[in-house]
Amino acid sequence: MANAFRSEAGAIVTQMTITEKLDLVCGNGLWRTTGVPRLGLPSLLMVDGSNGLRVVPDQISTDPQNADLGAFLDAVDTTDDPESRDSNVLLGKSVPATCFPALSVLANSWDIELAHEIGEALAIECRAAGAQILLGPGINLRRSPLAGRGFEYFSEDPILTGDMAAGVIRGLQDKGVGASLKHFACNNSEVERISMDSVVEPRALHELYFLGFERAIARSNPWTIMTSYNRLNGIQTSQNPWLLRGVLRGRWHYDGVIMSDWHGIQDLPAAVKAGNDLDMPFNAARRRRLESAVLNKKVPEAALDQACTHIAALTLRIMDAQRRLPVSRPDFATHHDLARKAAARACVLLSNQNNVLPLTPEPGKRLLVIGTGAVLPEIQGAGSAAVRPIRCDIPLDCLRITAPDGISLHWEPGWGEDGNHDAHRQGAALAAARTAETVIVFASTPPCISGENADRPDLGLCPAHDRLITELTKIHDRIVVVLTHPDAVVLPWANNVQAILSAGYAGAGLGQAVADILFGHTNPSGKTSVTWPVRPEDCPAFLGYPGEQGTHLYREGIFVGYRFFDIRHIQPLFPFGHGLSYTSFTYAALELTTGADDVTVRFTLSNTGARTGWEVCQLYLGRTPTAPNRALPHHPLRALKGFATVCLEPGESRVVDMTLSRRNLAYFDTVRDDWAVPAGEVSIEIGASSRDIRLSAPLHVTGDATAARWLDPHTPPGQALEVPGVQDDLVAWLAGVTGQGIAGTETLLASCRRSFLGIYDTLCWSFGLELDEIRLTQILDDANRRSGARKPGHCPDHSSELDPS
Repeated sequence: MANAFRSEAGAIVTQMTITEKLDLVCGNGLWRTTGVPRLGLPSLLMVDGSNGLRVVPDQISTDPQNADLGAFLDAVDTTDDPESRDSNVLLGKSVPATCFPALSVLANSWDIELAHEIGEALAIECRAAGAQILLGPGINLRRSPLAGRGFEYFSEDPILTGDMAAGVIRGLQDKGVGASLKHFACNNSEVERISMDSVVEPRALHELYFLGFERAIARSNPWTIMTSYNRLNGIQTSQNPWLLRGVLRGRWHYDGVIMSDWHGIQDLPAAVKAGNDLDMPFNAARRRRLESAVLNKKVPEAALDQACTHIAALTLRIMDAQRRLPVSRPDFATHHDLARKAAARACVLLSNQNNVLPLTPEPGKRLLVIGTGAVLPEIQGAGSAAVRPIRCDIPLDCLRITAPDGISLHWEPGWGEDGNHDAHRQGAALAAARTAETVIVFASTPPCISGENADRPDLGLCPAHDRLITELTKIHDRIVVVLTHPDAVVLPWANNVQAILSAGYAGAGLGQAVADILFGHTNPSGKTSVTWPVRPEDCPAFLGYPGEQGTHLYREGIFVGYRFFDIRHIQPLFPFGHGLSYTSFTYAALELTTGADDVTVRFTLSNTGARTGWEVCQLYLGRTPTAPNRALPHHPLRALKGFATVCLEPGESRVVDMTLSRRNLAYFDTVRDDWAVPAGEVSIEIGASSRDIRLSAPLHVTGDATAARWLDPHTPPGQALEVPGVQDDLVAWLAGVTGQGIAGTETLLASCRRSFLGIYDTLCWSFGLELDEIRLTQILDDANRRSGARKPGHCPDHSSELDPS
């Protein structure tokens, strides 16, 4: 946050009473801050939704009654009702707004500028609703496709996640609306989400689960960050000083507001001391406990002042931005066109055997559309992210409008409105398929089985949908399946249909986007943002999901998503970064130019087909596996480090430049408790997916010096004697103690090197004496100081602010 706002905010806080400070850090009703009107700080209104606004008018007043449990549960209800379903609404009380693709779908575009456009449109609608903060985007990694909120998150990869999130955030804040980057951190399941302990090793935390947040913060400076419900390695995230003051404030120098998820704080005094600034929503009991702790000096007033300063600075910043950045009233027709464009760019053509797509039926031919989803499409997920769309494209209507003249287009529901098997409807669909040139099936996962507070029970589509598709494959050889789903799904019939188009939760523009792709008016360009497994057992998190006895072990460590599939040599159903096009691209002339702190990667991309198309060029860093008999850090065989989304006309070529920073070459060294670059040979790879590498070149990396290992009496002597100075100190000490002389001591000490026992036990055994362990420890401590070694478990203070506790 700009120093000008921080300084002015600090001056305002000095004028506040204790009561005003306590009010400022506690919410006002469900969706507002309290503000301090007498000092020029108005209340701020927050609204839900990363893919569109969810504003429920009767919940945004400041009446404390609207902060009760019932109102809160209404806000996150994942259930549906017939009236809402009939109008494609998951939360019928909300004010109508544009429903853009879910973030999981938007990520399939790999287009940061498109994300920025959507962020701007969201900001315009926010400001029309009187809101100053949008509670999104969510960027937890899609670690398991079972996670109920997976559709709210971008990807299994932190680079794609962080960059796309930064695009949305910049779009919002460029129009004067604050973003709230969430949920920090490791909110990867909805099972027991307020109490589950996510247990994650340090490398996985920093290299995966933190990296998306770190990257988004560095590239967009979100004005607020929301903590998650879960515990992280034993401590509630909103009450974790290491996480908030050490990592977020210290390592990353974040200076915005840290707020809780709704009712996510269990101990408000501990949260304020840890660095959580704002408790949402208002809760009288929590406020009373904080007041008592402040008055009894259990929470330093300095900690309360820090929280108030952050909130006041945010308020001043938003006031300034909305004065400087006037916006017009929302043009909902234009926003709907943007929703269509985003859906079309983000739908992924997963398979296209014999180029069955695009459809080019001749006049008089008959097309059959099957599925209730063609008339009642699932365009979004349930819960706090649900939007009441101001307008929604119905796929069947759009197909009829878009189909060429003279084409007969017939629809059969295929199954019941609830997605379950209906023998009569299945029979009618199969009968109609026998006379159709092409069959288009709209298949989906069961409605309302996942969302906020509800993980998916399995990875299947509705059983009736799988059953009908399987029966169709026995009688027809031109079957196109359009999928709506929250995350990756298993498709037992995948090899037996001719084309599969993944739409996911593509928002209100789904219908026209799908029609345009199927009939070739739009060239599909989406690429998968997660790996699709053949079966659930192939998923990296399978053995540890969703935890037990309140503990969720992230057993796969750094091997999340495609990293796991690669290291285990598992063939996915569809790899990360995969997506087909109606044109073709070639990659050529890879060049690497090494600078002082980075590597420039250059290659030529050419459109060798007959259609204009977008291609997502993916830059990976490849490494050779660590030898199994050496205790060295393991690395993924391949890790995404950057990408470029390029549009080319037929026959056009373009030179594409990307840059690898030294940080891109690093891993998180747990000995240093910091990033380090390992020395050696790596491979720079350019791919059309993680399993379709088109170009590669070796790169020799000059690494950082190996971090010194901490020495103690239990360290094996072979390791201890490699540290400069240790042998000389030991020889001088042991020669004096034993009387064997320098030469004899050196000879005996050399024989100790191969011992796997600790150095103290080895020396006592070898020299036949019970040696002074205190003196040995002093020698080893001297070596630790000289080498800068860090004791295991010691975390240095990275805090940029004095811890007021």
